[in-house]
Amino acid sequence: MANLTLVPRDEPATTIAVDVTFLRMARRPDKPARPLPEGVSIQRVARCTVGFYRYLYATVGQDYVWWLRRTVSDADLAATLADPAISVHVLYQGGEPAGFFELERRPGGVVNLSYFGLMPHAIGKGLGGPFLRAAVDTAWAEATAAVTVNTCTADHERALPNYIATGFVTVQTIREVWRVPQRLGLPIPDRLKIR
Repeated sequence: MANLTLVPRDEPATTIAVDVTFLRMARRPDKPARPLPEGVSIQRVARCTVGFYRYLYATVGQDYVWWLRRTVSDADLAATLADPAISVHVLYQGGEPAGFFELERRPGGVVNLSYFGLMPHAIGKGLGGPFLRAAVDTAWAEATAAVTVNTCTADHERALPNYIATGFVTVQTIREVWRVPQRLGLPIPDRLKIR
């Protein structure tokens, strides 16, 4: 069991346990991608601002205990977003954001799908599969060795099945213990809490 101890011990926090599954795709998907529905597009953000990124991250991750980037300072987050190895891509439907994904190019030709998700209003509308495939295809446009991703038991219940259906293979699953700062005000499902 791995402990993620980025939160000072004296800060009020809720301790949770999640199973994190690491996945890998060693070759491009064979079957053709389903197109995005009409009126839906994906745009790479040329220079993502901290404020826009925080909006995307908070809105997509609100119900899934996405907390790590919420604790990072604006300066540190700006440095991450300015890194040429990082790119942010936004799903738009009807002119407004409906989700986003973030790619991180790693040494050895590996591209990691660091974050992926839909905004609450876009869930259940048939966007997830085509959007995930578009993210994978975007990653493979630069990957030469593999595309990786991880998900955990705090994520949407369809996350892991969708990654596998898209062609990812499970590498390993580990249990992590997180101390989620209470100041973030995130809703935490009782099933994850350690009592």
